[in-house]
Amino acid sequence: MKTGTVYAGAFLNVEKRRAVLPGNRSVQVEYVNHPGAVLIVPFLGPRRIILLRQFRPVINDWLYELPAGTIEKGEKPLSCARREIVEETGFRAGSMRRIGRIYPVPGYSTEIITMFAARRLTPVGMDCEDDEIIEPLAFTRRAVRDLARRGRLVDAKTICALALCGWL
Repeated sequence: MKTGTVYAGAFLNVEKRRAVLPGNRSVQVEYVNHPGAVLIVPFLGPRRIILLRQFRPVINDWLYELPAGTIEKGEKPLSCARREIVEETGFRAGSMRRIGRIYPVPGYSTEIITMFAARRLTPVGMDCEDDEIIEPLAFTRRAVRDLARRGRLVDAKTICALALCGWL
């Protein structure tokens, strides 16, 4: 089987290559080569955060999510997080603290999501991309837990970040 790029898209590539497993066995792997992403937990104060109600055309449904976005070529995760929070929530963060990293789908993607907690938010106005249908909403911890309990909070990266922050 040939190795290399199987598909080259606007921001994702599908690749094939040989991988050597522990024990020296070689296998062919196919994977999405992803540039990485960030996720932000925007704290409006100690008792409220912003979640987005966002339409996702790939699944043709609305999800409750934390703001997130793909890292652009040459961009650092912190710079991406500062850009994304403004674009998707309309707030600038006075402070950002890294809270962790996750591999959301390591079975078929190289994507790493770096997660940040954002505090001291100042309203500056949203600047969404044309393909983003987003409604930022404020939630208390109780309301977030209620969304989860009712099965309305299903975005894996959001669940991970909220758990790291002690909100789930």
